[in-house]
Amino acid sequence: MTGPTIGVLALQGDVREHLAALRSSGATGVAVRRPQELDAVDGLIIPGGESTTMSNLLSVFDLLEPLRARLKDGLPAYGSCAGMILLASEVLDTRPDAQHLDGLDITVRRNAFGRQVDSFETDLEFAGIVGDPVRAVFIRAPWVERVGHGVEVLAEVPDGPAAGRVVAVRQGAIMATSFHPEVTGDSRVHELFVDLVRSR
Repeated sequence: MTGPTIGVLALQGDVREHLAALRSSGATGVAVRRPQELDAVDGLIIPGGESTTMSNLLSVFDLLEPLRARLKDGLPAYGSCAGMILLASEVLDTRPDAQHLDGLDITVRRNAFGRQVDSFETDLEFAGIVGDPVRAVFIRAPWVERVGHGVEVLAEVPDGPAAGRVVAVRQGAIMATSFHPEVTGDSRVHELFVDLVRSR
């Protein structure tokens, strides 16, 4: 059985790492920089990066409105870190000119865990993933402050000062994590997304 074709938004961030994780998850990964490339995919990953810069680049590359339209039409999407911020319906601590995609009914706080020096790793229990906990790498990461109706919480920080903070969610065909699973060599989050794309 041929796997789905899943795009990785290639404007900023860990594009190569996400493409490699998709390959190991049984999907065909392609870089997406143009509207016609977006039209050709079964699902899309929005990687980490700097969310306000990425929102500006979406406009520069004429992708903002086409991506909003495809999400509204049911395109499965997965956002990690800045990708979570872009997919949110409300963003706190952002610039006034920043755009977002309204894909998830959540309120996200940018850089909630602190600056680059406050980056950390922890193990998470992740709904839908069996076996060992998921190793999560947080780099200037957001967290979810409000979860809307129909949004499923997939993971929370287990301990420490941020214990109980929501760091992974899903609503319909869209999922997001505050952390970067593409850097750990564990492709189970990507496998979960590939399965979600297949089911659509």
